[in-house]
Amino acid sequence: MSSPLKSWKGDVICPECGSRNLITDPKTGEVSCADCGYVLVEKDVDRGPEWRNLDEDEESRSRVGAPLSVMYRDHGLSTVIERIDEDAAGRKLPKEVREKMLKLKKLDQTSHADGSETRNLQQAANILEVYTDKLHLPQAVAERAMMIYRKALKAGLVRGRSIRSIMAAAAYAACRMSGIPRDLREFERAYPLVKRKTIAQGYRLLIKHLGLKIPVADPSIYISKIASKLNFDERTVQEALRLLNEAAAKGATVGKDPVGIAAAALYMACQETLQNVTQKDIARAAGVTEVTVRNRFKGLKEALEGKLEAQPE
Repeated sequence: MSSPLKSWKGDVICPECGSRNLITDPKTGEVSCADCGYVLVEKDVDRGPEWRNLDEDEESRSRVGAPLSVMYRDHGLSTVIERIDEDAAGRKLPKEVREKMLKLKKLDQTSHADGSETRNLQQAANILEVYTDKLHLPQAVAERAMMIYRKALKAGLVRGRSIRSIMAAAAYAACRMSGIPRDLREFERAYPLVKRKTIAQGYRLLIKHLGLKIPVADPSIYISKIASKLNFDERTVQEALRLLNEAAAKGATVGKDPVGIAAAALYMACQETLQNVTQKDIARAAGVTEVTVRNRFKGLKEALEGKLEAQPE
């Protein structure tokens, strides 16, 4: 019997009659020959998932709850006491027991809401949900933002400061760390109560005290975003990326606002591809001023013509 077991996943035949017509009983785990009835394996190992149902719902085959997540104040491990009038056997509970369970339920709810840190995290999670919805942030970015905020709360950076501003700064830092093209103007439009100047101050505070490693923003990630708003073709986008790469090689993008540089590169690419677009249109789509587009366009043009050395702004 050892030889069929050894080659079970390969080409197996019945050692009794030589038949290849083998069947498996999923309940007992037996592997037997359908022709002669010889049992090859008495108890095979079921390597699939276990679908034993422990719930009242017969169609539900899940045995696990929601995964742990930093988005919740208790990481998703909360326990809720429901209002139950019957015991496990379906018998009606006495009045004294029902009142006792109701008191325990109220005490459990009160203990969850107690504590300044718990309320702080709950309020921060509500604010983060607004940014996630308005800015269409992926779940991974939202969880990273919540993790940054938890570190800031533990380090005492939220004390004396607005929860909204620190949460916005954490979300902005998470976007920068994940390479998601979201600028401060978009954060201000998503939640007007928090101004971009306040977000920038909180962002610098987080970098200073938490030691966050923020990569340098690449202007090329904003090219497709701006181009999609103006319905530019792929030829214009590729030309803008080529111009950006040449300018970056000459150091013309160092120290510049990546959104402004991307807008200027797109405007220059439109001139190369004979696209009828104005600086006002580019500026509106990028969320910057016409003066910014004009100045960055001038700098890019001089750099590509070899008149500008690498000078930080």
